Amino acid sequence: MSDLERTRAFWSCVLGPLGYAQTSSWADGFTLAKGDDAYLTFVQVRGEHAAAGYHRCAVGLNHLAFRVGTREAVDDLRRLCQERGFLELYPGQYPFATGDDYYALFLEDPDRIKAEFVAS
Repeated sequence: MSDLERTRAFWSCVLGPLGYAQTSSWADGFTLAKGDDAYLTFVQVRGEHAAAGYHRCAVGLNHLAFRVGTREAVDDLRRLCQERGFLELYPGQYPFATGDDYYALFLEDPDRIKAEFVAS
């Protein structure tokens, strides 16, 4: 991550309502986990790799997707993210950016990683 504290603020905020909590932290990183089901670990980029940057269309991670539950839960998460000023992708097409039967919120994290939150 290019800015660990901005990353922590973003991901803790959007994943907190889904049941994720910080389970470990160290000088260069932290982990958010949802019980024994899943965890994500975020690490500060080392200086020698920072110039390469990140782009979701390059080799590597395209995006992360999470099932949120209900449409109301997706709407609640959207309101929370709007209050925090997080970048929403496709806001003019919310909540059907990918089709009439797919209810989802798409965000971009501080490093431009796409995050998808879809109603089950």
